[in-house]
Amino acid sequence: MAWLARLFGGAPAVPLRAARWVVIDCETSGLDPARDRLLSVGAVAVRGARVVLGEAFSAVLRQDAPRAAADVLVHGIGADAQRGGRPVAEALSEFSAFLGDGLPVAFHAPFDAAVLRRAIAGFDPRWLDLAQLAPALHPDRARERRSLDDWLKAFEIPSPSRHDALADAYATAQLLLVLLADAERQGIGTVEGLRRLEGSGRWTGAA
Repeated sequence: MAWLARLFGGAPAVPLRAARWVVIDCETSGLDPARDRLLSVGAVAVRGARVVLGEAFSAVLRQDAPRAAADVLVHGIGADAQRGGRPVAEALSEFSAFLGDGLPVAFHAPFDAAVLRRAIAGFDPRWLDLAQLAPALHPDRARERRSLDDWLKAFEIPSPSRHDALADAYATAQLLLVLLADAERQGIGTVEGLRRLEGSGRWTGAA
């Protein structure tokens, strides 16, 4: 049926369970994606209905001039860790290879997308934003749940090491699994259908 999709200008529908999702978390020197520096990246793959623990990426990026100690309260990465991080170009090249043709996912994805666009030339994939998808799937919970912590608590997902990039990516991946199962129960079985639903999340009170 692929030739029909090409003939009519479409693409074959991708089942949710056939997709390789890559859940990403970035830690930065502050909260302004247009100005603050990328300090670390964590990512983990989700395939089918499970997190693929053997497919994970984590890197602290080398900073020649670490910011003030007060900033560590935000990201938890001390000056020594920043100075001892991996060379930026090397780490980000490896991250890009790890992502490959996977579908990037994050909570408040526009933030992570903006940070990575600044750091990696030509990096502009289409993201799935769980901050939009969660309230679209659960509009009854949207008003009182805005943050990642709110949604993790709602589904009893533990997150003992918040603001560690890999740990946050893993916790977000657990949330993704919950939302994928909810989407299937609501009759949404394809990536395209999930993206359409995600787009509706902005009208349900998502932050």
